[in-house]
This record gives sequence, C-alpha cells and structure tokens, in this order.
Amino acid sequence: MPTPPFAQLLRQLPAGVATLEGAELRFGFVNEAMRELVGAHSEGKPLAEHRGSLPESLPGVLSQVLASGKPYTAKACACGPLPGSKDCRYFDLAAEPYHDDRGRVTGLLLLALDVTAQEEARQQAHELALTTRHLDARLRVLTETAPLISFSLDAGGRVTYVSPQWYRFTGQPPTADLTAIWPLLIHPDDRLRVLYQAEAARHAGTGWNHEYRLRRFDGQYRWMLSRALPEVHLPDPPVFWHGALTEIHDQREVAEALRRGEAELRFLADSIPELIWTANAHGLIDYYNQYTTAYSGLTKDELGPTGWVSLLYPEEQPAAARAWVESVTHGTTFEGEYRMRRHDGVYRWHVVRARLLADASGPRWFGACTDIDEHYRLHQVLQTQYDELARAHHDLDTFVYAASHDLKQPTLNLRGLFHELSQAATFHDPDQAVMLRLVDDELSTLEHTLRDLAATVRSQRAQQEPVEVLDLELLLEEVLLGLRPQILHGNAEVEINVTEAPGLLYSRANLRSVAHNLVSNALKFAHPDRPARITLRSYLTPDDHQPVLEVRDNGLGMELDNPDNPTFQLFARQHTHIEGTGVGLYLVQRIVRSQGGHLTVSSTPGEGTTFTIYWTRPE
Repeated sequence: MPTPPFAQLLRQLPAGVATLEGAELRFGFVNEAMRELVGAHSEGKPLAEHRGSLPESLPGVLSQVLASGKPYTAKACACGPLPGSKDCRYFDLAAEPYHDDRGRVTGLLLLALDVTAQEEARQQAHELALTTRHLDARLRVLTETAPLISFSLDAGGRVTYVSPQWYRFTGQPPTADLTAIWPLLIHPDDRLRVLYQAEAARHAGTGWNHEYRLRRFDGQYRWMLSRALPEVHLPDPPVFWHGALTEIHDQREVAEALRRGEAELRFLADSIPELIWTANAHGLIDYYNQYTTAYSGLTKDELGPTGWVSLLYPEEQPAAARAWVESVTHGTTFEGEYRMRRHDGVYRWHVVRARLLADASGPRWFGACTDIDEHYRLHQVLQTQYDELARAHHDLDTFVYAASHDLKQPTLNLRGLFHELSQAATFHDPDQAVMLRLVDDELSTLEHTLRDLAATVRSQRAQQEPVEVLDLELLLEEVLLGLRPQILHGNAEVEINVTEAPGLLYSRANLRSVAHNLVSNALKFAHPDRPARITLRSYLTPDDHQPVLEVRDNGLGMELDNPDNPTFQLFARQHTHIEGTGVGLYLVQRIVRSQGGHLTVSSTPGEGTTFTIYWTRPE
C-alpha cells in the first residue's frame, strides 16, 4: 500500500498546523484544523492582518519568538468565538522556529491543539474545590460555634476529629491522645455500657444514640446525649462515623423532678379518700386513683372512659351525661350532686366536680367525686327541722298578731270603763289622783305594746314584698307628713338632703317603717333644753357606691357597747323616764339586716345620735 505524502498527513491532523514565513510571519502551509482558527484563504497573508480567532497578543509574541529563535508554548489560550459558535475555545499553542540551510531562522511552525474539554473540566474542578473549601469553612464555623461537641471516628474507634468545644468542656490539652483519654472521662458506671454499644454499632455499620455521664473540667459529671451516624459509600462498608455530644444534664434533672412530682401526685391522689380521675380534651377518662377502684369494686378497664357516669343512679345518668358533654364542649367547670353506687350496691350521695386545665401540653380535665352522703342526709334533717321551725314561727307570728288584734277591743273597753269610772265615781282615798294616773299610764303602755307587737309581725311579713325603685325624697315627705303633729308639738326642724342619691331600689313598706321609726324616735327622745333638729341625708359610698341613709338628731343620745355593729333587743329601753316600748329600733335593725344591709350608730349622751343605714347595693 503506498504511503500518503507528508503534506496530506498534516492536512488531516486534528491539531492545527501552519507555517509562518519571514519577518512578517506570512502564512505558508495551513491545514484544515488551523483554517478554523485563522479563516480560509489565509495563505500568503501576514498573521497580524489575518489573525482570525487567535489571541490578539499572539502576533507580537511570535515576533519575539522569531527574533530569539527559541521555541514557545502557551497553555489553554482562549480563542474565539469560532465561526458557527458563541463560546470561546481553548488551545495549547506552540511556536517552533525552523532554519534554512545556513542555520538562519526563516520562519515559525505554529501548532494549535484543542484542549477545550480539559480546560472546562479543570475550571469546574477549580470551582468545585472553591465551593468545597467554602462549605468546609462554613461547616467548621457551625460545628465550632454550636453548643455541642462534634466528633469523627474511624472503623477502629480512633478519634479523627473533635471540635474545640471538647477541650473547653473537658479541660484537656490539645496534645492529649483523644482515643485514649475519652473513655477515661466517662463515668465508671457508664463506661462499659458506652464502649460496648459504640463498638457493636461500628461492627454492625449502624449509628448509635445513647446517654452517659462525662466528666467536666471542674470534676463534675454531666449527662450527655451521644448521637452518631456512619458515612456510607455503597457497596463498601462504612469507615467513618460522625456525631455530636449534647449536654442534657439540666433536661435530665427537670425530667427527673417531673417524674418524682408525678409519682408524688399519684401517691397523693391514691391516698385521698375520694374518687379522683383525669380525662382528655374529649372528656374520656384515662386515669382513676386506687380509691375509685376500691369504692366501685371494678378495675380500671371495667370502669372504662366513662366510669363515673356508669356508677350513677340509673335515672340520673342521662342528665349527668348531657351536662358533662356540655361542659367538655364549652370548657366550663362541671359540678353536680349525684348518687353513686358503691361496691356493695349501696348508692351514696357525691359531689362531682371537674375543671379544665389548658397548658402547653394540651387541655386536660381533672375531676373528683366527694362523698357527701352524711352531709346530705344531715342537710335533709336540718331542712325538715327548719321547715318545722318556719311553720312554728309562722304560727307564732299568727298567734301574736291575732292576740294583739283580739286584745285591742278589751283594751278599748277598759279604757272606756276607766274613763267613765274616773268621771262618775268618787273615792275617799287621799291617793285617788295618783292611782288614777298610774292606771291610765298602764293602759297606755298596754295599748302601745299591742300596737308594736302587731307592727313587728307586719314587718316580718312585709320583708317578702317586691322591691321597686323609690323616689326617696317623696317617700320621706310622706313619712314626715304622718308625723306632722309631733313635729309641730316639739317645734322641731327637719331637713331632707337626697340630691346625691335620690333613688333607692327597696321595698316601699320596709323603707317607710325604717324612716318612720328613726324620725319618731328622734322626736320622742329630743333634748328638753332645745328644739329637735333632724337631718335626713342620702349618698353613695366612694369605694363601692353603696347607697346610704343617714339620720342625725341633737337629742338625748345613748350609750352603746359596739357602735359599728349594735344589737337592739326587743322591749329594751335606755331612757325609761320617757314613754315607749323598746320595739322601734329592734324593728329597724331587723328590716335592714333581713335585706342584706347593716346599721351603724354614733352617739354622744346629751348631744345627739347619728344612725347610718347601708342598704344593699342595687344591681
């Protein structure tokens, strides 16, 4: 087979080949690969004028190469963009001087080898190396600033890396042999377990997650959580384990305290002689104390999630279940009294209470069933006795009212007979006038006593009357109008000042009785040396705006043991020289207290008295 000519071989080379002749570096021979760089029809043209895609600085460099006669090579020169391409390509350029027969440099042989793929791979490798260094630096910053100790181990258990936190925590010098010193810092009670678990995990090619105590720089052992995972490159077995040590000492202590607290609470709940239970947010019971099982005779599984409802009296279960569902739905406190079946079949009364606790762990219900059977039955007995006493009291009031009413007529008859007797009959007794006056006084006392007894019973019955908003000034004017004869006879001055609190929510009959008794007492017990001056004033207390009525006089006054909480007894009197029965103040105090108010008195004998009535505050 004939050998192709040398020029033909050069033309077919994948590398660009060209000859540059003379000082002007004119193109001589140019193969096909070089034509892509310098363009077609480049033969005979100077390099400077027909550079094509070659670097701009190449003609000047090649001129120096021609002058020096020394070969030159440029690696990965950017050329382009080439025709038909938008991107540059990279070539290794080599310039080799060639000589004539006398040894003179007459030109250059220019070679261009396309190394675009290699250059792009090198650049990518460089960028990857930079990215890797950045990530490595970032990872080191993260591992060395995080509040944990990072470490790496090989398959043999040797420590290949540990973060600076290790040295700060343990106080060990950087020159310490980590593989040898690490096991010695583990608590003796944990050392064997930790070493065995770590070695077993390395042999199995798995990670680990365990807790142990590690000695700190101050000699204290602190609980640590050790986690590690293998670095896997399938199908080869792992050769490195990377992990972290996190201090969990405080969390362990808190968890232990919570565990002890929960155990103590359960012990306390089991010690209480009540049915204690807890339920989830849906109202399903998930805990019963021991007393519940002992009382019911059922196990916790037998009681189930609605155990206390199933223990109720059958007729009470539907209403209790509906009330419990409503409380769970709205999150309101549940409370009710029900009969609960004991293990022997006896039903005993209980108060069932449950409250909702909503915290970070979620809503939960806490309930208790308290045995009130004895209290309930005692309450029934007391209620029965109270009803009997109420009937007896009512009967007594009826008797007193009837007796006082029935005795009025005989009293009037005695008054008439005595009047006729005193006018028509004569006595030969020197004490006739005294005896007649004494009999007249006793008849008057009897009349007042019967009238006051009837008023007492009427006041008791009037306490049940409905309340209404009263015009205080108008009602007080009506009371003064009824007492006008006494006011005129005593030349008294009465002042009414109700501008601060003109209205009062109260029973009309009760308020009239209170005002009438206080004003009539002030007129009755006026000082003999001066006219009576009475002031009626109403106002609201500054703190809670409670309505107040103040009645002040300048009369005889009285002596009191407890002015802030006085007690006026029926028929008790301080000024016996003045006609009276001692019923008025008793009635006032009884009416005020029965309506939820209270009475205070300030008095100075010989100067006057001030009654202050604190009514119930209207809603």
